[in-house]
Amino acid sequence: MLLERYLPSVISYSQGADVYVADNASTDGSVAFITENYPTVKIIQNAVNGGFTKGYNDALVHVDADIFCLLNSDVEVSPNWLIPIKETFNNVPDAAIIQPKILDLLKKDHFEYAGAAGGFIDQLGYPFCRGRLFQTLEKDNGQYNDVREIFWATGACMFIKKSVFHELNGFDEDYFAHQEEVDLCWRAKNHGYKILYVGTSHIFHLGGSTLSNMNPKKTYLNFRNTLFSITKNLPRRKAFIIIFLRLLLDGIAAIRFLFQLRFKHFFAI
Repeated sequence: MLLERYLPSVISYSQGADVYVADNASTDGSVAFITENYPTVKIIQNAVNGGFTKGYNDALVHVDADIFCLLNSDVEVSPNWLIPIKETFNNVPDAAIIQPKILDLLKKDHFEYAGAAGGFIDQLGYPFCRGRLFQTLEKDNGQYNDVREIFWATGACMFIKKSVFHELNGFDEDYFAHQEEVDLCWRAKNHGYKILYVGTSHIFHLGGSTLSNMNPKKTYLNFRNTLFSITKNLPRRKAFIIIFLRLLLDGIAAIRFLFQLRFKHFFAI
């Protein structure tokens, strides 16, 4: 059980903050485990498993806080991780969303794929991060211990103002999971808000605990949801041109899967 391993660090290093666990209609005994072992943790039980998007939208209605921290269940936090985040929100009034440095739990001196040192978007709408080049992850030598504006923050660990989350009507539930944080940040930027990376705060992320890269459903959601975001968030004329180019490139990606004999991934695209 992921909670058994990772929840203790969240409780120990989040003094002064209320800790909630949103349970997406689980059947693995998570609720009973938390109730018995961590009575200070507040449990929100969702009636159905609506994925990452609906799960958070349903749960956050019940959270009383000015700032939400959305944290995956496979994350280990570090001592004092909240202090730089709080300071940045106080010092930058128009900051709506903040991401800390995301390091690999299994290789703690390297960045982790999901978020690394802050997310960006290229001209064709492909998301990328500082701290990684395709599948190659950089070693953390303090080169990204800065505070800077980024395009998107990872859903593995995202701080967002409650007022902004509700103004944007939360996550788009059509996404179910994957790329939903890119869409949320894109909409926030279109509303004039800033998304920041704070490299003086860091957490460790296991990654791939929900859907691994070998799962064709993850391939399907990543490709589909990226196209969703382009269609929703760009002016119609520009979106049409980019979608046309993306369909060509996505077709090439599908052919690559075919040559690799990964037929389920081919059909997922």
